[in-house]
Amino acid sequence: MSWGTELWDQFDNLEKHTQWGIDVLEKYIKFVKERTEIEINYAKQLRNLSKKYQPKKNSKEEDENKFSSCRAFLSTLSEMNDYAGQHEVVSENMTSQITAELARYVQELKQERKAHFHDGRKAQQHIETCWKQLEASKRRFERDCKEADRAQQYFEKMDADLNVTKADVEKARQHSQLRHQMAEESKAEYSAALQRFNQEQRDHYHTHIPNIFQKIQDMEERRIVRLGESMKTFAEVDRQVIPIIGKCLDGITKAAEAIDQEKDSQCAVEAFKSGFEPPGDVEFEDFAQPLKRASSECSLAAPGKEGKAATTGKAKGKLWPFIKKNKLSLKLGGGPEDFSHLPPEQRRKKLQQKVDELNKEIQKEVDQREALTKMKDVYIKNPQMGDAGSVEHKLAELGQNLERLRQEAQKFEGWLAEVEGRLPVKTEPGRRQSGVCETPNTLTVNHCAQDRESSPDGSYTEEPSQESEAKVPPPAHEFDDEFDDEEPLPTIGTCKALYTFEGQNEGTISVTEGETLFVIEEDKGDGWTRIRRSEDEEGYVPTSYVEVFLEKNAKGAMTYI
Repeated sequence: MSWGTELWDQFDNLEKHTQWGIDVLEKYIKFVKERTEIEINYAKQLRNLSKKYQPKKNSKEEDENKFSSCRAFLSTLSEMNDYAGQHEVVSENMTSQITAELARYVQELKQERKAHFHDGRKAQQHIETCWKQLEASKRRFERDCKEADRAQQYFEKMDADLNVTKADVEKARQHSQLRHQMAEESKAEYSAALQRFNQEQRDHYHTHIPNIFQKIQDMEERRIVRLGESMKTFAEVDRQVIPIIGKCLDGITKAAEAIDQEKDSQCAVEAFKSGFEPPGDVEFEDFAQPLKRASSECSLAAPGKEGKAATTGKAKGKLWPFIKKNKLSLKLGGGPEDFSHLPPEQRRKKLQQKVDELNKEIQKEVDQREALTKMKDVYIKNPQMGDAGSVEHKLAELGQNLERLRQEAQKFEGWLAEVEGRLPVKTEPGRRQSGVCETPNTLTVNHCAQDRESSPDGSYTEEPSQESEAKVPPPAHEFDDEFDDEEPLPTIGTCKALYTFEGQNEGTISVTEGETLFVIEEDKGDGWTRIRRSEDEEGYVPTSYVEVFLEKNAKGAMTYI
């Protein structure tokens, strides 16, 4: 069905209809724009919500992450952040694939519509001009015919009148003939104009207008198809993020299923256990015999402390001495260096944590000293590579730091040994052993809890007189020489030579470009890597000359170039 044949006389209505179609397209563009604004605002609100409930650094909320429910909540916040990102993706894709494309298409559509209707108006004006020319020829032919009739009547009148001279009659006859001739010419011109108009009219209504209207119809149908495609894209943009949103929701579900109430309960025990023994029975005080009255002893008091036992009026305050005595220090967030303001179990955890931190710092300093020592040895063997005296100051500084950290570790080890010796017998003995006794490369004393004797009553006090002296042995021996080659070093990976290196100095090894060798010691920061070609051939090469591939069980499959 063609608009050119069915709607040949609906030019104005088609003009209104196509303008309405463009208005519909612009309305849809506005709808998508508002949708993208909603998506981006929603994503922003979700991100702000997730950020609002994220734990602040160095706050109490970070300590709560040891509970599985809190970790699940953090996972939920993280998944919600990713969920918000998908709404941002929806907004971006709709803007680029729908809004921007349709806006550009609307401009092209307006230009095309304007051109088509301009051609239609031009054709309409042409047919109207032809019609006017036809009407003018027709009127002229009509006028000439009437003039010819009047001239003929006048001639006949003159010819019948006997009083008119023959010259006047001849003149009238000639005038009549002239008018008839003009009428015949007008008739011929009118006939030609009529034929031209009919041909122009046939071309107008059967060729020009149908072609123009067909173009307008094609334009309108393309607009409808484009609108439908945009609606499909609208749905597809949402559909593309549904799997990712589903993964986010699956992550939240998985985090919720990972909540372990029994482990959380155990974490609460570990976090708040004080190490105190429950109070024992209160002895009967016989006030009927004042001479035999004796001050009651609470089971919280340690044996041998009768002289310091509380009076009857103070007995109630001694049931929970830690809470009332250290309330102010807990509010202020302070406390002595040895954490003596904490209950025994909490104090043990804090001291254990401090010892572990010091051991890590010691290990870090030791690694730095090893690297500098190797660098110094390389510089001594190969002076052209650098000045060995330039690392002396740093080595001395590292030595001082190591000595200070050792002393700190020994001090906290002593306090830790004291606390573990006082904890009740039912305290898990393996806890101390797993915390310190298994620490590698520790330069401090590593006594285990099971080797210490617990206090008979497991009580806790802050008086220095009640604290036992911790016997701390001297520091462990210094590290052995790093270059001891009595036993071959194990292979930790492979390397490929990127360039040829001539190892002419002592301790180095020559390699050729493309050669594959074994790595037995990675770069410690001095710029050299230790490699092996065979059992009797090993040495150092510049790290920048080789591409190193460490094994996964060595250091996480790291690659250095």
